[in-house]
Amino acid sequence: MATGVLQRVRGGFSPAKSRALSAGNLSLCVRGLSTSSNRNREDSWFRSLFVRKVDPRKDAHSTLLTKNEESNLYKIQFHNVKPECLDAYNKLCEDVLPSIHADKYYPCELVGTWNTWYGEQDQAVHLWRYRGGYPALTEVMNKLRQNKEFTAYRKERGKMLLSRRNQLLLEFSFWNEPVPRDGPNIYELRSYQLRPGTMIEWGNYWARAIRYRQRNREAVGGFFSQIGDLYMVHHLWAYKDLQSREDTRNAVWQQEGWHEVVYYTVPLIQHMDSRVMIPTKASPLQ
Repeated sequence: MATGVLQRVRGGFSPAKSRALSAGNLSLCVRGLSTSSNRNREDSWFRSLFVRKVDPRKDAHSTLLTKNEESNLYKIQFHNVKPECLDAYNKLCEDVLPSIHADKYYPCELVGTWNTWYGEQDQAVHLWRYRGGYPALTEVMNKLRQNKEFTAYRKERGKMLLSRRNQLLLEFSFWNEPVPRDGPNIYELRSYQLRPGTMIEWGNYWARAIRYRQRNREAVGGFFSQIGDLYMVHHLWAYKDLQSREDTRNAVWQQEGWHEVVYYTVPLIQHMDSRVMIPTKASPLQ
C-alpha cells in the first residue's frame, strides 16, 4: 500500500485529474476574489457613514475665526516658581512689568498677571497683547534686548523659576477684547486641548453660545493658539468669588440651548483643565 502511494506521488496525477483540479482551483480563486471585492465594497460603504467629508477651504482657520479688522497677537506665559521664591518673584514683576506696559515705546500691553490659587500651585500666569501682530512682537523683543533693566530682571527671575513655557494666541472674533476691570475678582482660565481639525467647529458653536455667558459680565476673553501647544483654546472668566462662580455656572443650565452647546462641543475635546487665579498688584485685570 505504501508502494502504491509512493508511485502516485512520483507519477503525478493523470491529465484529466490535473485539468479537473485546475478548474476547481480557478473556481475557488474567482469565488475568493468576488467575496473579497464584495467585502471591500461593504467596508467602504460602512466607513463612509462615519468619515466626515471636508469641504476644501481657501483660508486658514486663524483667518476665519479672528477679528479681521484688527491684528492683535497675544502671548500667555506660565512660570512655575520655586515655592520659597513666590513673594520675591511677584515683587520683582511688580517693579518691572508695569513700566513696560506704560511705555509707549513698546507696542505691547500687559493684559493681566496672576498667581494660580487652585490648579497648578506656585505658578504665575502673564497675558500680553501686541497691537500690530507679529511685527509688534518682534519690535518689542528687539527693544527689550537693549533694555538693561529688563536684562537684569530676566537674570534675577531665572534664579527663582523651576520651568517656564509660553504660547502665542489669537482672539476669537465673537469674544470680548479683554479690558482693565476693577476688583476684587477671581479669574478662571479654562484650557481645552481640541482634536486636530475641529477648531472651526468649536468656533461655530461658541459664536452662538457666548451670549449665554454675558449676563454677569463674566466673559473676559477667548483665545486659540498659533505657536506652542496647537489646537489649544483658552477661555478667561471673572467672578466675584468661588460661590459667585458656582451660582453663575449653575444658572446658565437653565437657559434654553446651553445644553446643546455642551453636548456638541464635549466630543471635540481631548483634554481640559481649569486654573482659578488671583490677580497680582501689577495686573490691569483686578
